[in-house]
Amino acid sequence: MSVALITGSAGLIGSEAVRHFAKLGFTVAGIDNDMRAYFYGSDGSTAWQVEELKRELGASYEHHSVDIRDRDGLDKLFKHYGSDLAVIIHCASQPSHDWAAKEPFTDFDINATGTLNLLEYTRKYAIDAPFIFCSTNKVYGDTPNRLPLIEKDTRWEIDPSHPYVDGIREDMSIDNTLHSIFGASKVASDIMVQEYGRYFDMKTAVFRGGTLTGPAHSAAELHGFLGYVMRCVMERRNYNIYGYKGKQVRDAIHSHDVVTAFEAFYRAPRVAEIYNLGGGRASNISVLESFTVAEEITGEKAQTTYVDQNRVGDHIWWISSMARFQEHYPDWKMSHDVNSIMRGIYEANVDRWVPQS
Repeated sequence: MSVALITGSAGLIGSEAVRHFAKLGFTVAGIDNDMRAYFYGSDGSTAWQVEELKRELGASYEHHSVDIRDRDGLDKLFKHYGSDLAVIIHCASQPSHDWAAKEPFTDFDINATGTLNLLEYTRKYAIDAPFIFCSTNKVYGDTPNRLPLIEKDTRWEIDPSHPYVDGIREDMSIDNTLHSIFGASKVASDIMVQEYGRYFDMKTAVFRGGTLTGPAHSAAELHGFLGYVMRCVMERRNYNIYGYKGKQVRDAIHSHDVVTAFEAFYRAPRVAEIYNLGGGRASNISVLESFTVAEEITGEKAQTTYVDQNRVGDHIWWISSMARFQEHYPDWKMSHDVNSIMRGIYEANVDRWVPQS
């Protein structure tokens, strides 16, 4: 039996990875204890996704409501699967830089210590299994905001003569910058994944995600940009736009394209690799532009409030360079752009996200 162990298995990327690797013939061991409900309330709960996975996949999916801070629980779980573990995909996290400032201990214990726990039990029980980690572009802090940016009608753009015009590369420094508390905890976990690769010769990969999105997102205000935009427009909720005139730019990559990148690494793993992961120049959008697209798809008018104060550590312009990953895995291709992503979110949730009044 080949087992794919996936943490955060009911979240956006985790659930996509569960379905994808189950279709490849793996037995999937999912770890998820619905911490999103604690972080974000009922909007963020992933309990519904667990039931969907059980219903769809039957015996191919084995769910474990284990907290990644629980070393005894993880030790028992890894020992149970042992040498059957073929790949570990670590998606579980506290993913909001706003929320992290409210409970720094909780944020660090989940993001940093939880990752260390998983690495150590992988080393102990399945050292040859590739370890794939969902990091974040927030490890670069607010350094992207010091790029030469130009204000346009609906977005910020980078000076076309800059080396990052096709996207920000992995050579951007992570030092001397404002990370946010969340960004700092993810830096710790990011570096630990690299270190276990180099120090113990383990096959580890860090994927520094931009806007990872798709129809399975349990979208909430503090996490899930495009999903929450669509949810607000569909439910006629108000959306708060925080700073930068709403012209801040995000690149967006569909959860399916994320997990096919994971599969590519699994099939040809390397030691201690780092990849930026996002939609790049093919799939990006500003906050203002996202409302225009959402209105076209839904036929509803967006309701927004502008808040002049930007979120601490928020990026004004982020577009990922995928050049390094595509050099290593030239057969990987992106299959969705931002418009098809938003339409997919609408179609998947049209019966769930309905006006509340």
